[in-house]
Amino acid sequence: MAVGVAINKDGKQYAGKITWFVLLSTMVAASGGIIFGYDVGVSGGVSSMDPFLKKFFPGVYSKMKEDVEISNYCKFDSQLLTSFTSSLYIAGLISSFFAAIVTRNYGRKPSIIIGGVAYMFGAALGGAASNIYMLIIGRVLLGVGLGFTNQSVPLYLSEMAPSKYRGAFNVAFQVCVNIGYNSATLINYGTVKIKGGWGWRISLAMAGLPAAILAIGALFLPETPNSLIQIRDDHNTAKKMLQKIRGTNDVQDELDDLIEASHASKAIKQPFKNLLKRKYRPQLVMSVLIPFFQQITGINVIAFYAPILFLTIGSGESASLLSATVTGVIGSMFTVLTVLLVDKLGRRVLFNVGGIQMFVSQMMVGGIMAAKLGDHGGMSRGYALAVLILICVYISGFGLSWGPLGWVVTSEIFPLEIRSAAQSIVVAVNLSMTFVIAQVFLAMLCHLRSGIFFFFGAWVLLMSVFVYFFLPETKGIPIEKMDQIWGKHFFWKRFVDGGDQYLEDNKVEAA
Repeated sequence: MAVGVAINKDGKQYAGKITWFVLLSTMVAASGGIIFGYDVGVSGGVSSMDPFLKKFFPGVYSKMKEDVEISNYCKFDSQLLTSFTSSLYIAGLISSFFAAIVTRNYGRKPSIIIGGVAYMFGAALGGAASNIYMLIIGRVLLGVGLGFTNQSVPLYLSEMAPSKYRGAFNVAFQVCVNIGYNSATLINYGTVKIKGGWGWRISLAMAGLPAAILAIGALFLPETPNSLIQIRDDHNTAKKMLQKIRGTNDVQDELDDLIEASHASKAIKQPFKNLLKRKYRPQLVMSVLIPFFQQITGINVIAFYAPILFLTIGSGESASLLSATVTGVIGSMFTVLTVLLVDKLGRRVLFNVGGIQMFVSQMMVGGIMAAKLGDHGGMSRGYALAVLILICVYISGFGLSWGPLGWVVTSEIFPLEIRSAAQSIVVAVNLSMTFVIAQVFLAMLCHLRSGIFFFFGAWVLLMSVFVYFFLPETKGIPIEKMDQIWGKHFFWKRFVDGGDQYLEDNKVEAA
């Protein structure tokens, strides 16, 4: 039985090369990932700072410092504390649907600008917060910013990148997520030492800096050729833009495909309704399951709550923040490695290798914590170090697979006529799952204890099996021909028509 589709050769390779113009444009756009990563890193960090907890969550602070009877696993179990983290993601979930309308009707660039500006205001409000209401409203504005940028940036990168290197360009988004996360953990490590207890304000307000860079930089970004054709029907400007970003005058083949895709897109008046059609079933399933799986790997357990997790096993406040920084750096290194490998080995190989790493390390962390961390007291230094190393192994697997590839695959598999709608579903599922996990994790940690790692490990096993059997290889396929890869897949071919001829012409064989 065939379990995927492997493309031996991209039969329609467009002319062009990587130019400085496209490189600089995509670097500015990809910096949208920095604000996402910064928020993930800063939230868990400030949530472990005593002055922050004392001001906004005195009940949690009291349990942590004064209640000697409470279990190690339950010290941070507070719905108000999780609301601080998760309110951003419910706002992002709602705003992503508005972002889809802006992206489809006005272009990718306006969505990026709106996202950057909203995030700037949210960061300012969070840094100046004097009560819990200001703090939560600031988080909501941050969520609006993330909803717009996460919807538009991956699309921008996919449409600007040459098809041969599209995977590497899209991984740049996850690289920027890691840069943001590492910056946040380093800033937290510094601000926690500030005497007077106001360091958390710097941590929260500094989120405005990458947002300002994104918003101002986006003003100078070119619109993608796809968007120029789809929105303005300006073929001449689109051709000139293609020639500029590809570094060649020979762009007619790619331009013709973009025009053809645009005509198909304009025939669709209700893209969300159209996405429910049978022929788009593979894309609909992937738009839901890939972001669902990406979040239920357990990565946000580590990313949001790494400092809290290390406090749970007995690390001090500064040591827990330093441990979170170490894990972030490891993740970044392997994400950069993915840039080098994704267009050589393909997406499926990296998914499989990373999935094995993540599954094994989660099982081992769960086993160590079950055996060595009780309800009271800490864990010995040796076992705490073992947990840190295993978490680094887990994060390296995520950085190699589901971290970057969850965004890469979902930004390249949708035809233009449903692209904005499908990407908004990807973002909505991603943010809604992030919201749910952020909201329930501390309660799950309290009730499941070490079993939390077995829970997420089981999901990693399930998603690895899903990728092995149901995700075709997308390496090297032109983005406007991507809808035709499903025609030879043993399962998806029953839903789609018209894929056979393209795959036969381009020497496609079952993997």
